[in-house]
Amino acid sequence: MLRPSSADAPSSLPALALSLFAVVSVVLVITDVRRRRLPDVVVLPATAAAVLILAVAAATAGRPALAAAVAFGAVGAFGACLLVRLSRPEAFGGGDVKLAALVGAHLGWFGPEAVASGVAFGFVAAGVAAVGVLAAGARGTSLPFGPFLLLGAWVRLLTPAS
Repeated sequence: MLRPSSADAPSSLPALALSLFAVVSVVLVITDVRRRRLPDVVVLPATAAAVLILAVAAATAGRPALAAAVAFGAVGAFGACLLVRLSRPEAFGGGDVKLAALVGAHLGWFGPEAVASGVAFGFVAAGVAAVGVLAAGARGTSLPFGPFLLLGAWVRLLTPAS
């Protein structure tokens, strides 16, 4: 759930980061569904704020490795999605790549498994939706990926770790 590493950090900072992420998630889902865009003016400052807030929380808790995990989560998710973008630029937008960094930063607080499983769940959910679109006979309909990536992140954040 939201506890794995936050027990050692001031609880208000990780909670602040997740609260901001929740608000930004709603804004981005609505924007991506309506306009098929994930605006840099929202994604980039939100990513910088998340990394900064979570790094301060880790430093305050005396756990610099946790700050590194947040940074590596952001970079790892960004890198993985950048590879997808480079291989299929017509199917995967640059905004999705930048959103992956935001998602990865938050999931990084909970470790590399959370980053991998949260991003993977987003891809699986998008795949299931794409199959549904094809089954409905709506071939050629594009689906925004941002909502699925955010869904994967939130499923992972709200599901207790085993």
